[in-house]
Amino acid sequence: MTHERILSTADCMAEGAAWLAAREPRLAHALALCGPPPLRRRDDGFAALMGAIVSQQASTAAARAITARLHAAGLDQPAAIASADDEALRAAGLSRQKIRYLRALAAADLDFAALRRTPAPQIVTQLTALPGIGRWTAEIYAMFSLGRADVFAPADLALQEAARLLFDLPERPREAALRRMAEAWSPWRTVAAGMLWAYYHHAKNREGIG
Repeated sequence: MTHERILSTADCMAEGAAWLAAREPRLAHALALCGPPPLRRRDDGFAALMGAIVSQQASTAAARAITARLHAAGLDQPAAIASADDEALRAAGLSRQKIRYLRALAAADLDFAALRRTPAPQIVTQLTALPGIGRWTAEIYAMFSLGRADVFAPADLALQEAARLLFDLPERPREAALRRMAEAWSPWRTVAAGMLWAYYHHAKNREGIG
């Protein structure tokens, strides 16, 4: 069973942001500009991971439309996906690859209640063993669906660009470099990610980038 801190209130985010700002002047600057990042919690479970797979390489509008068609057809639970033929899944807008991914997710029979009690590194290992779920998806699930306070997603391009801007780096740090950089922000790496995302949007709006 994990004893990792769970982000459950805005006060948790503010506490983490204050801790980070006291130890890293650049994050203190981000906090002064943007304030504490919001608590971004989502539901966990099969639907959350199904949504992540559906959203891959798809616009937000397209992903929503496919998800709505899956729900309307009753194809939003593991047993229904496992028993449906490919034609029914294609009719909802799924590609052959995403059909394979969703079937694998349905067949995995994940114990989502147990995942809530599992240490974050093991969550990432367990989820990335499934086809179609990469490390970024697993880390985002641990951060937002499970509320883990000390997870980071260094493959995220917005986090990479925010780090470049905030720390005045000559180029956008790659995943491995940003992961090492984030080690100093433990045990509040999820909050640090929230601060970087907020700073990214601040900088984007300031520069008038579309």
